[in-house]
Amino acid sequence: MTYICQEIKGVPYSKHKRRGKVTAPAEWTQKIIDQTKDLPRVKEACVLNITFLLPPDKFPTDFPYGPDLDNLLKRFLDALNRTIFSETSGKDSCIVSLNVMKTKVESESVAGALLEVLPVSIT
Repeated sequence: MTYICQEIKGVPYSKHKRRGKVTAPAEWTQKIIDQTKDLPRVKEACVLNITFLLPPDKFPTDFPYGPDLDNLLKRFLDALNRTIFSETSGKDSCIVSLNVMKTKVESESVAGALLEVLPVSIT
């Protein structure tokens, strides 16, 4: 496996929305798939680094730290299971170390996620 470093453009979402733009989470999933479908397939253990780049509206006054990382991560990994982890036995269970963070960016135009996959040997 080779080293992977990819910026994924779009506004990150976690679970389904009941109000507002209810299609936005599915659109984010599709953007992840579209922007990772041509990357090399992971077929062995790896380290995964993800930075979610969130626009200001993801940090309302009642949630000043933004959305839960675990919820953002779930949708993201489910999408990667359909692309870079699609040929891996156990899909995203090949991740042996995970580093995830979120940060506020100035606008939706620069929102997205930074993905880095590093191969490791566990034998």
